[in-house]
Amino acid sequence: MITVSQLSKRYGYRLALRGVSLRVRRGEMVALLGPNGAGKSTLLRILAGLAQPSAGRVEVAGCQLPKQAAAARAQLGYLGHQPLVYEDLTADQNLEFFARLYRLPAAAARIDELLELVGLHQRRSERVRGYSRGMLQRLALARALLHRPRVLLLDEPHSALDLQTADALDDILRAQARAGATILIASHDLDRVGGLAQRAVLLADGRSAASLPKAKLGRGLPGHYQQALERAGG
Repeated sequence: MITVSQLSKRYGYRLALRGVSLRVRRGEMVALLGPNGAGKSTLLRILAGLAQPSAGRVEVAGCQLPKQAAAARAQLGYLGHQPLVYEDLTADQNLEFFARLYRLPAAAARIDELLELVGLHQRRSERVRGYSRGMLQRLALARALLHRPRVLLLDEPHSALDLQTADALDDILRAQARAGATILIASHDLDRVGGLAQRAVLLADGRSAASLPKAKLGRGLPGHYQQALERAGG
């Protein structure tokens, strides 16, 4: 569902990505790991069609990017560092707006389902500007799931969530994967993604530094992560 081959991204004189290659299969949940500045967010933005690569080949849900970016976006959900919701609207109104963009049938029932799922059903009629950071993150997740995407691209999705809500998010992601969604999660939370993902891909200095299988996740992930970073550093 996601294929990246020799992907590079340049911002002026700086190379944010340097020949990155990866593949994520249908129904697979993969953690994208790396220190700050490794290129994780840049990679997700390119996969979401929000930035163009400088070189390389990118395919998401059968669509070539950036040529077929509009078709790809119809099949993916993206959660970045910004929630991408409108503060002067309520949660209901935000999701209704995005449902119209996606031309969703029976949108009211889907919105009810998602607000219940992310724990915002009781706060649905409040303007978003009064939401906490964690509530904004939950609403952004509902927005990303609204159109039942085949691919989910999540950049630090556990950020600002309390423990109970983070555990609930994990349950949601596992259910999405069981239903066939392909999920790529960028994260610094090694303990959490170690128990969630099926494997991990490590970026270092914009390069693919390592691929860590399920056997190396869980409690042993921090050690394997540090070893891979040391090898990448020379």
